[in-house]
Amino acid sequence: MRREFFLSVIVVLALNVIIAFFYPPVLWSMLLFGPLIVRGLYDSIQTKKAVLRNFPVLGSLRYLFEAIRPEIQQYFVESDLNGVPFSRDERSVVYTRAKKVRDTVPFGTLKNTYEVGYEWVNHSIRPLHIDSKELRLSVGGPDCKQPYSASRLNISAMSFGSLSNNAILSLSQGAKIGNFAHNTGEGGISPYHLKGGGDLTWQIGTGYFGCRTPDGKFNPETFTERATLPNVKMIEIKLSQGAKPGHGGILPASKLTKEIAKIRDVPMGQDVNSPPGHSAFSTPIELLEFVAKLRELSGGKPVGFKLCVGKRREFFAICKAMHQTGITPDFITVDGGEGGTGAAPLEFSNHIGTPLSEGLILVHNGLVGYSLRDKIRVIASGKVITGFGMIKRFALGADMCNSARGMMLALGCIQARKCNSNHCPVGVATQNPQLVAGLVPSDKSVRVANFHNETIKSVCEIMESMGIRKPEELRPWHIMRRTGPNEIRHYGEIYEYLENGDLLKDTLPVTYKRACEAASADVFDHVSPI
Repeated sequence: MRREFFLSVIVVLALNVIIAFFYPPVLWSMLLFGPLIVRGLYDSIQTKKAVLRNFPVLGSLRYLFEAIRPEIQQYFVESDLNGVPFSRDERSVVYTRAKKVRDTVPFGTLKNTYEVGYEWVNHSIRPLHIDSKELRLSVGGPDCKQPYSASRLNISAMSFGSLSNNAILSLSQGAKIGNFAHNTGEGGISPYHLKGGGDLTWQIGTGYFGCRTPDGKFNPETFTERATLPNVKMIEIKLSQGAKPGHGGILPASKLTKEIAKIRDVPMGQDVNSPPGHSAFSTPIELLEFVAKLRELSGGKPVGFKLCVGKRREFFAICKAMHQTGITPDFITVDGGEGGTGAAPLEFSNHIGTPLSEGLILVHNGLVGYSLRDKIRVIASGKVITGFGMIKRFALGADMCNSARGMMLALGCIQARKCNSNHCPVGVATQNPQLVAGLVPSDKSVRVANFHNETIKSVCEIMESMGIRKPEELRPWHIMRRTGPNEIRHYGEIYEYLENGDLLKDTLPVTYKRACEAASADVFDHVSPI
C-alpha cells in the first residue's frame, strides 16, 4: 500500500546515503531504484486507477500481464464466484462507457449465435429517433402526493458499511451529475449519501437502521425525521434480497466502524445481522398498512417494497390483500436470485431465490391478473448492466431497472472477491482508510454518471433500431431466444402471460390455480402440519 511504499522509499534512500558515505560506488544503485521510486510516486498521486494508488509499482504488474496476454485480462475481468461469469463484452461495456472510450468491436459479434440460449431482438426497416431525455417516467400511485420523475436506470441497494464512504460519495455524486436515483441499501442514510447531493431511495430493512428503537423495532419519529429530507425521493421496504433471501443482511464486525455503528444505532465489536423477517408486520394486510403508514409519515412520497420471489402463493396473498384493502404500493422491486454484490452464504447465492426473469414475469402476471398493474411501477434488479439487458427486462414486464454490479464496476471494482473481508484493493467495499483513500470521488463519480448516461443512450439506440418509441411498447415477443440447435422461440411462447383480471375470474388459469387458491390476504403462508 502507499504507506508501506513511502516507508520503503525512505528506508532505501537512507540506507543508500549511509552506505555511500563509506562506499561511494553504491550510489550507482540509484540507477536501479530511481526509476521505481519515480514510478511509485506517480502511481500514488494519480487518480484514475485505485489499484495503482493503493499498490504503487506492484499494481502495475496487473496491467503488464493484461498487455502481454489478453487471456490474463479475461481471467481478471470474467472470473465469477459461482462459475457463471458475465460475458466478456458485457464487462467491456461497463468499462468503456464509464471511461467514455470507443466501444466498437471488429470482426462481428463476440457471441456464438448458434449456441442454445443466444438472445436478440429484430430490427425494423424503418428505424426511429428517440430523445433520451424523454425516457423518464413518474413513480407514484393514486395515494402518492409527491410522485417522483425517475430515470429508467438507477443505482441498486448497496449500504454504507458494505461500501466505503468514498464509494457511497462517488455514487451519490454520480447520481447528481446524471440525474438518477441512488438506493441507500438497508444501512441507513449516511452523511455521504447527503453530501453527494443525489436523489435517494431510502431502503428500510428488517433491522430498521436509521429508524429503530434501542430494541430494534421500527421508530416512527426518527423515520419521519429522515424520510422528509429533500434528498429522499422514495422509500423502499426490503422484504428479501436476491443474494440471500430469507437470511437477512450481514455486516462483518471487521467492517463496523464507530461512524457506521452510530448511523445504524448498533453496538461495536460484533457482526451486524439483520433479522430474516420484519417485526412491524406479519401478514399481507399488515404489510400494506405499513406501506400506507410510511407514505403518510413521509409526506406522501412514493413507497414500495423489494423482494426476491419465493413461494408464489405468498406474492399472490399480497395481491389479494391489495385488492381487498385498496392499498397499493407505488412500486415493487423484483430482485433476481442471481444478483447480489455483498457477503452471502455460498449456497444461498447459488440455490435460493427465483432468478430475475421468472420472478419478474410472475410479479407482472400477478399484478395484471388482479387488475393492479396500472397502479404500480415494477423495477427489475439482478445483473442488469447493458442496454440490451434493460430492453429485455422492459419486454418481460419491468418499467425501470436497478444496477448494483454495473455501478460497482464503473467505480473501479476489479472483482477481487474481498467484499466481505475488508481488504478490497480498490477501496470500494472496505472500511480500511488506507485502501479507501485510493478511490477518488471526483473521478469515479463522473464514471458512474458516464456509465448511466451511455447505457440509457444504448437503450434508446436499440429501440430506435426496432422502430419502438418507448419502453411501454416492448412486449415478450420482441425478445428472441435460440432454444435448440434448430429452434427459435420468443418469450411470449416460452412463458405464459395473463390478461387483465384473469386471476379474479371464477375459472383460474391452470398454471396459477393452486397457488392462487392457497393464497390468503390474512396470512403469508399456511403452516404445514408436522
